[in-house]
Parts: sequence; C-alpha cells; structure tokens
Amino acid sequence: MLGRILKVHLPIIILGMIPIFRLIYLGFNDSNGLGANPIEFITRSTGTWALVFLCITLAVTPLRKILGLSKLQQHRRTFGLLMFFYALCHFSIWFWLDHNLDVIDMLTDVYKRPFITVGFIAFLATIPLAVTSNQWSSRRLKRQWGKLHKLVYAIAILGILHFFWHKAGKNDFLVVGIYASVIGALLGYRAIQMIKSRLNFYRQ
Repeated sequence: MLGRILKVHLPIIILGMIPIFRLIYLGFNDSNGLGANPIEFITRSTGTWALVFLCITLAVTPLRKILGLSKLQQHRRTFGLLMFFYALCHFSIWFWLDHNLDVIDMLTDVYKRPFITVGFIAFLATIPLAVTSNQWSSRRLKRQWGKLHKLVYAIAILGILHFFWHKAGKNDFLVVGIYASVIGALLGYRAIQMIKSRLNFYRQ
C-alpha cells in the first residue's frame, strides 16, 4: 500500500516542492536571488504558489469530465495538500517575519487591514480540509465530508479577494485578473453542472 502511494504521488510531491527548494537555494547560495526585499519576495512567492495549486486542484474535475483525464483524479488530494503547504508557508512567514510571532500584533493586523482579514480567513478554512484529506476521514464523515470540502470554493473566492486588495494598493491588476479569470471559469463550470443536475432531478 505504501509502495503504491509513493509510486503514484511522490513524483507530484517532488515537482510540487520545487518552488520551495528554489527559495531555499536562492536564500543560501545567491545573495541577490531574493531581491532587495527578501521577506516580501518569499511571502509573495509562497502565496502565488498556494494560488497556483488551488487552481490546479479546482481544475481536476473539469479536465477529467471534459477531456477524459481520469487519472488526474487520484492526484487531487495531493494538489490540495500542496496548496495547503504553500498557504501555511505564506502565513508562517508573515506571522514570523512581519510580526515576530506576536499573536496580539498579528490579530491587530488582521483586524485593521481587510486584505489581511480575508487572507487569514481563507487560510483558517484550509486547515479542516487538510486535516480531513485522507480516506479515514472520508469514510468517517461520509456525506458531511463532501459538504466540508466544498469550503474550497469559498477559499478560492477569498484568496482572489486577498490578492486583489493587495495589488490594488499598487494599482497592478494584470496578474490578479488572470487568476481571477481562471478561478471564475472553474467555479462557473461547477455552477453550470450543479444547475444542470438540479434541472435533471426535477424533470424525473
């Protein structure tokens, strides 16, 4: 069982960890690799990769249904856990380096700045998904498991809002617009499928 898990998921995990390995390499081997503001560079990079893996996670079902890429389904939880890993790094760096692990100072920032507020809520919402991202939880929670993991849609919206408000201060909307379009299309696909399912149900 362990051998199969490693064979199936380890290549994805190794590829998914390349961005963090790159940051570590730049931090230790290249004095200018992290730019003039290393904290901002690392925080921005980990946040971006959390969003990338969120998009990949949301894209698995549409790709499976539209293109018939059924093998992608077995990697969905791995993509989701990679998203959580980068979100955890993003939060931890901000909490540690920006607030020196001061909980009161961190919560004050959460209260005062809306883009931090929505980002913090999005991160908190990823925790129960990561904790229950296993077969035991799926069997134990049964139907509630599926309902719980629909939090990923709220996380996607909050994540984009967090990114948008952050970029709004710099009047830079190009990149966030691309991510918003991708997530909007992926959530729109799910909304259409849900409407079709409801209509088919009432027609029966």
